[in-house]
Parts: sequence; C-alpha cells; structure tokens
Amino acid sequence: MDKFQAVLNLHLQHPRALGYGLVTLLTAGGERLFSVAVFQCPCSAAWNLPYGLVFLLVPALALFLLGYVLSARTWRLLTGCCARGARPGGCGPRLRAALVCVQLSATAAVAPLTWVAVALLGGAFYECAASGSAPLARLLCRGRDAACEAQLPLAPCHQAPAPDAQDLLKELKAQSQVLGWILIAVVIIFLLIFTSIIRCLSPVSFLQLKFWKIYLEQEQQILKSQATEHATELAKENVKCFFECSHPKEYNTPSIRDWQQISSLYTFNPKEQYYSMLHKYVHRTEKSESIKSKEGDTVIPILGFVDTPDSSIVCLEQLICLDCWIVFYYLNIPQSGYPFNC
Repeated sequence: MDKFQAVLNLHLQHPRALGYGLVTLLTAGGERLFSVAVFQCPCSAAWNLPYGLVFLLVPALALFLLGYVLSARTWRLLTGCCARGARPGGCGPRLRAALVCVQLSATAAVAPLTWVAVALLGGAFYECAASGSAPLARLLCRGRDAACEAQLPLAPCHQAPAPDAQDLLKELKAQSQVLGWILIAVVIIFLLIFTSIIRCLSPVSFLQLKFWKIYLEQEQQILKSQATEHATELAKENVKCFFECSHPKEYNTPSIRDWQQISSLYTFNPKEQYYSMLHKYVHRTEKSESIKSKEGDTVIPILGFVDTPDSSIVCLEQLICLDCWIVFYYLNIPQSGYPFNC
C-alpha cells in the first residue's frame, strides 16, 4: 500500500516525467518483444546489413514521428497555419517557428532514442547488421582464418563452421553494448546541459514558475467548465428552437478570430506579465488589437509548457531516475543494487 501511495504521489507531483518514464518502459518492452518474437536474422551476406538496420532504425523513426503526432503543441502550431499563411504575418517569424520545432523534436526524440539504446544493449540487431557489412568484416577478420570473412554472416545463426567467425559474435555484441551505453551517457549529459541552460536563461524565478503552472491548471479547468456550460446552453437552445420552429435568442460566442488568437503559441514579453494567451487576450487595450505578435515578444524554451498546460515541467532528476531504473531492470540487476532510490 505504501508503494502504491508513493507511485500515486509521484504521478501527482511529476505527471510528465512519469509519462516519459512510461513511454520509455513501453518502448523498451516493445523492443524486447520484437527482438525475441519477430526478429530473425537471415544470416545472408546480402540481407544481414539492411535487415538489421531496418529493425534498429525504422521503429525509431516511427516513434519519432508518432511523438510529433501525439504532441498537442504540434497541432496548436499547425491548425489553421495554411489559412493564416495567405495573409501578412503568415505562420510567424522563421526563428520563432524554428525554436518551437527544436523543442518539439527534443520531446519526440525520447522514445526513439530509448529504442535504439535498448536495442544496442541487447545486441541482436547490431550483430546481424554488422555481420553483413563487408568493410567491417574485413576489419574484424584481419589476421584470422581465411574463411572468416565469408562465414561471418552465418555467425548470428550459430551456423559458422570457422571458430574465429563464431568468436567474433561476442566482439560484435560487446561493440553494440558499448555503443548503447555511450548513447545513454550522451543523451543524459545533453539533457543535463540543455536543462541547465534553459533554466539559467529563464526570465522568471523558480517559485514564479510553480505559480505559473498552478494558474494554467486552474485556467484550463475553468475554461473547460465554462465552455461545457456555454456549449450545453447553446445546444439546448438550438434544439428547442428546432422543435418549436422559433428563432433562438442571441448568445455571445467568441468569433473565429478570437479563438485563433487565444489558440496561437505563447510568446513572452518582459514588459507585460501574462500567463497565457487567454490572459493576454482579455487584457488587450483595443478589441481589434492582435495579440499574436508584438515588438519584444520572444519564445522562451522553459515556458513551452504554457502551450500544453495539462502537463507540468519535466523534473530532470525523476526522468533520469526512471530511465536508469528501466535500464537496470532490463539488465536484471537486483533493486538492492541500484545506486539510487526513485
């Protein structure tokens, strides 16, 4: 019961970090399922390399694209973009769009990097692909039996009669696992550096960020409640008038332009302290004034959560802890031997 309460508290405090951990866990489990139940190395000099690379990289690419599809910020950026592009201002400055794309790409890269890292730690995909590479085979078989190079593609299926070719399979697995750990280390170091930089460049303090998140959660809850109430009343009035053959009474509903303005991506302006596009919209000086882009507006990476207010800022320590826990669990290391406690 205590463990369940601990997991529940972790979910309430860091929902997005737990979400990333769950994605990582599912990706790692999917890789193990593919490598055991689906992957069968053809043990052919012509097919080993493309077959191994397809299993190593194509699922990673699919997960990367899926990360874009499942991101609310992607559709917030793209919805109506072509229609707006016909007018001056289009989809906004290129630099601003590029910064948003970089943030979206970093978020979408979590699952594919996990797939590649876990696949390299397992070694099956790399062994198959590397054994079918002629340049790598020449390098590995240098100074060994003459038949080594020709029989190396048979090694993943344990069909190589030459003992040297079969011994090289262990070397290929070692290379794969070393590359896997290097990838994990590089990703964690990059994540640490990137998070430190965007935190350092934050225009607001740590406590204000926490207040900002609370405000966004409340705003979204109230907006959803008010929108549901308004939509219900409007629907009831329309249905009632349909059956009574009468004219409906007038309802004040935001215009298309109003919805477009509060749906645009958030930009920060140090001269005006607004916590969302809706907040900025209701405080505009003139009704006809556009809030999408003003002088001094910038995209701040750490404030990207404003466009996805239903999820909180990633806690780096929890994210790294969850990912490391998954890797240690995958390697069958007992929990008592973990050098951390999530």
